[in-house]
Amino acid sequence: MAGTRPIPPPLWKAAALSGMASYLDAGLIVSISVNLAVYRDSYDMGVWMAGAISAIVTGCIAVGSLVGGRLADLFGRRRVYNWDIFCFAVGALVITLAPDDITLLVGVLVAGLAAGADLPTSLAVVSDAAPSWARGRLVAFTQVMWMLGITVAIFLGFVLSTTGMTGARLITGQLAVAALVTWALRSRLKLPDEPPETETGATPEAISLKGVWTRAALLPMTATFLFYVTWGLGANTFGQFGTYLLVTVSDASQSLATGINMAFIPIGVLLTLAFVRVADSPWRDRLFHVAAVVQILAFVIASLTAGALVGMLVFFVLYQLSNPFAGEANYKVWSQLTLPADTRATTQGLTYALSRGVFAVAAFFTPALADHSPSVLLWTITACMTAAALAGVFIIRVLVPRSARAVPDGADLRVPSASPTGPFDKEH
Repeated sequence: MAGTRPIPPPLWKAAALSGMASYLDAGLIVSISVNLAVYRDSYDMGVWMAGAISAIVTGCIAVGSLVGGRLADLFGRRRVYNWDIFCFAVGALVITLAPDDITLLVGVLVAGLAAGADLPTSLAVVSDAAPSWARGRLVAFTQVMWMLGITVAIFLGFVLSTTGMTGARLITGQLAVAALVTWALRSRLKLPDEPPETETGATPEAISLKGVWTRAALLPMTATFLFYVTWGLGANTFGQFGTYLLVTVSDASQSLATGINMAFIPIGVLLTLAFVRVADSPWRDRLFHVAAVVQILAFVIASLTAGALVGMLVFFVLYQLSNPFAGEANYKVWSQLTLPADTRATTQGLTYALSRGVFAVAAFFTPALADHSPSVLLWTITACMTAAALAGVFIIRVLVPRSARAVPDGADLRVPSASPTGPFDKEH
């Protein structure tokens, strides 16, 4: 079976290095979330300033995804792939050393733009290098890195919860170090039969934007956007404000709030690894239906209890059990399977950017809405999760079967890919 066929180690290495985009994206968002209360005290921030910082993180990731994906398709995915990670390291270093809130915002701006640019580019690189029988698992593995980014940030937040700004600097400092190491390793990464870039880094043929607005691209782009934006409103809220909501709504201490987040994350990591194993099999989409229902139930319980601590504990258990099978990993795999190969970076960058733009607006108002009415916030998220489930069912029932017949298996030759006659042959 293709879904159980062993994948060569060089492709796993490429997936891991591409997955660092997800690690750093999640790490940046969650680190700001974990550190938000500390930043408020140290920089004397108000509730609107706290929301602005979170909105800027998400907004910059959105803009970076839009611009970075397009630049990658125009000037070479490997070139953008190598340098955006270095820019992230610079931004993370500025955040770590920031003496005031203005410098902090500058660092967030740079790191957010770079993280956004790296996301669609890195997914396109690993997808282009992957044979058809391994593409789902390799793309899904980047979600494991996303979970690790969350895990490390929350673990450090828990361990360093009593150390104030020193701990906050260590939490973001590890992101800068990780980005620099990844940059060095990506620069040495070799993929089979990689075509040389021109002196300017441009690809042999620039991709026209007309290819993005064809029906073959628009329908899957719209469907994956609707799924991701509705699902992400809930996931992003708890990713950025999970600790904050537990402290301000559920009356938990800072240490208890970070501890709750950390305690449930191993469940998510293990189940994300389980998703990787089924990502190239029919079980990927079969499990989505069950997980989507459980995920909706989790948010219903949180809403009915108005964010009370007991209800939130039940929520975290159900959410971590369901999220790996009905969340961002599905979006990543579905995007790579249904979007045209030659515009993958541009089209997924567009859906990611638009979604993150919505998340940024929502993040700006979240602290104020949570302060005014936690119930309204939670029920709104529950409605979004229901809409995401419906969009996911449409993708599974309509787009995935259609793309299996219509989307060419081979990767665009303008970008690094596995050769059909090389050691990583694609099935035909």
